[in-house]
Amino acid sequence: MILLLLPQLVSNGFALDIFIRILLFSFIGVAWNLMGGYAKQLSLGHVAYFGLGAYTSTIMQIDFNISPWIGMIAGGFVAMLASLPVGWLCFRLRGPYFTIATIATAQALMLIFLKFRDFAWGAEGTTIPNLGSSPLMMQFETKASYYYVVLGLLVLGLVITWRIERSWMGYYLVAIGEDEDAAEAIGVNAPRIKRHIYMISAFLTALAGTFYVQYIYFIDPATAFSFNISIEAALVSIVGGIGTLWGPVVGTVLLETTSALLQSWLGSSTGGIQLTVYSLILMAIILWRPTGLMGLFNDLWQRHLDRRPARMRTLP
Repeated sequence: MILLLLPQLVSNGFALDIFIRILLFSFIGVAWNLMGGYAKQLSLGHVAYFGLGAYTSTIMQIDFNISPWIGMIAGGFVAMLASLPVGWLCFRLRGPYFTIATIATAQALMLIFLKFRDFAWGAEGTTIPNLGSSPLMMQFETKASYYYVVLGLLVLGLVITWRIERSWMGYYLVAIGEDEDAAEAIGVNAPRIKRHIYMISAFLTALAGTFYVQYIYFIDPATAFSFNISIEAALVSIVGGIGTLWGPVVGTVLLETTSALLQSWLGSSTGGIQLTVYSLILMAIILWRPTGLMGLFNDLWQRHLDRRPARMRTLP
């Protein structure tokens, strides 16, 4: 309820922009967490599907005047189709080799779109025509409308993750993440399960790409295929707690809020301070609480429950 009323309570545009970024990267983190968290397949090339979704919807809008709402879904299916050969090749690798392969895939796509000057505007990119208030073309006069769109995307991602987490696929993913060889020994078709979850993760990530370029009204390869997006998706999930429903959301709230406050207080006067703080937070989490903030919250809650009977016995 608070999230629904938030745009009505916050009138500052900068603050609302921070909330939109928190919701957006929470959604990207939720999408990444399906693959990197539950199945523990560390992908640092998820921005490939972010960029494919962004370019698909933008090309459809500018060249064919098709609504980004339709382009968003089309971009999701393009990302799903692209994930099939990528997954078929990359899933033959494990550990750091898989991670490097996903990074190479994203970088290769960025180079391809850099060369397609006639088809995809090359390195210069393009601005998205501003139509003013045009909800059918995903353009709004107020940031509050964008807030509700990305909130809806986050809810969609959480619902899908919740359903998967409590299904047979969720149990198989956890088994693969813990020990893939053991999971295959008891009959789990690990390559098939990983391909399916990779497709779902790619689809959701592509939706985020469409929303982002519609929000900033600009697209180019450096923006759509920025390596920072892949890193951010992994960071928020690791800090919040990989393989948990709310982990990416909790991690995003901490990291994005910290980043926004540092930018507000320090501006550009101290270069690299944001990355330094990110590094310190990540090291603290890995060394002190490898299960992330959700693991900490669960431990505190369990201690609270364990102390309750002792207190009840002391009551007269």
